[in-house]
Amino acid sequence: MSVSNIFIKTATDKPAYLEGKSAVQNCLDYTLFSWSKQKGIDPIAVKFGEGVYLYDYDDKRYIDFSSGLMNVNIGHGDQRITDAVVRQMQQISYVTPSCVTKSRGDLGKKLASICPGDLNKAFFTLCGATSIENAIKLARLYTGRHKILTRYQSYHGSSNGAMTAGGDPRKFPVDAQQAPNFIHFDLPHLYRWEYGEENLLKESVASLERLIAYEGPATIAAILLEGESGSSGCLQYPKGYLARVRAICNQQGILLIMDEVMSGFGRTGQWFGFQNHAIIPDMIAMAKGLTCGYLPFGCLMVSDKIAAKYNDTLLPLGLTYSAHPVACAAALETLKIYEEDNLIENAAAMGRYLEEKVALLKRQHPSIGDYRNTGLLGCIELVKNRITKEPMAPFNATPDEMVIMNKVAEKIKELGMYTFVRWSYIFIAPPLCVTIAQIDEGLAIITEAIKIADSYVI
Repeated sequence: MSVSNIFIKTATDKPAYLEGKSAVQNCLDYTLFSWSKQKGIDPIAVKFGEGVYLYDYDDKRYIDFSSGLMNVNIGHGDQRITDAVVRQMQQISYVTPSCVTKSRGDLGKKLASICPGDLNKAFFTLCGATSIENAIKLARLYTGRHKILTRYQSYHGSSNGAMTAGGDPRKFPVDAQQAPNFIHFDLPHLYRWEYGEENLLKESVASLERLIAYEGPATIAAILLEGESGSSGCLQYPKGYLARVRAICNQQGILLIMDEVMSGFGRTGQWFGFQNHAIIPDMIAMAKGLTCGYLPFGCLMVSDKIAAKYNDTLLPLGLTYSAHPVACAAALETLKIYEEDNLIENAAAMGRYLEEKVALLKRQHPSIGDYRNTGLLGCIELVKNRITKEPMAPFNATPDEMVIMNKVAEKIKELGMYTFVRWSYIFIAPPLCVTIAQIDEGLAIITEAIKIADSYVI
């Protein structure tokens, strides 16, 4: 078809492919991209999404195997959220946080009903990072202590305090701006631990206890951990570890903050990742799956014990858009969808199915070293050698060290999949509405891409 024949409506109409090209160019010319060099990138121009699929302006379909950034748990294009948002906006779109709306109260009540223990008070935020920032602030205010202990291989957000709290190497370029009084500890990874899980548990707990003793328990406000590890590589806790951490916190008067921004809201087959470990924290930081990306929103759930301190004392936390009524309405409808569509149960079932299927893939691909998942939060780790377990790309890999994995990622995209590929990891975290047929479709793409890595096995 000639270019002239495309313009069949009016002179001002653009054909779809030109509209997509224009969208990409405008974004490249006038916007900045997160965590990326700004030249030489080739983003997907997404026109619309439905369920587990994204569609570009050429009508190419991509199966979304990382739920956006592990946040679109209910899937794309669910018009029930649209309808809930429109209904709220027809009433009121914004009130100051000192006023109240029905959606705010209803959401707080609903969250209290799904959170365990006495986690009954919600402070609404804007995103995961602002949930973490306010958790850190509140922990220090409540305890009168100043130190926060966190894990090296973790990620808690990109604002100043949250970035320092995490152990992700993306903070290195801004190291000089790190917030003070964050102490990191190492938690070895079972896949590369030579002495068995029982000994890993003993060493990990003993190491944490030594660190607390060295730092002084009376100076430590909180320990901040992910409910389940996410972008660091789905690095699983040794069995019993979080229960031991909870006990240590109780003994030393230290608060336990669980970051459920990525692992919350059904992603792991439970409402929250920490529920796989039979503990109850003092605070829960939430975002992502709370509204599934349909609107930016977050929440910090706080125990009654902590909240009670501020019954007669000023609570020095505040955000202009806290408890935004439209976001609250979106969150309420999202929580309803989880329950009506049995998405949490489906996440658990599909997680088990994935374990079976990836075990079969491991027999075909010598480059698959490990697969780690909890429900639908998982990743395949590729290695150059299963005996030495040398990763296909190391932690914080340089561009030169990413050549192989970049080829794998390019093949995945070429074959019609959007997913998160980082270092030696291929993430598998599709929307919780995913079916067996769709998992098979996605794994068929991944197995083709992994053939590239297989050729580099030594």
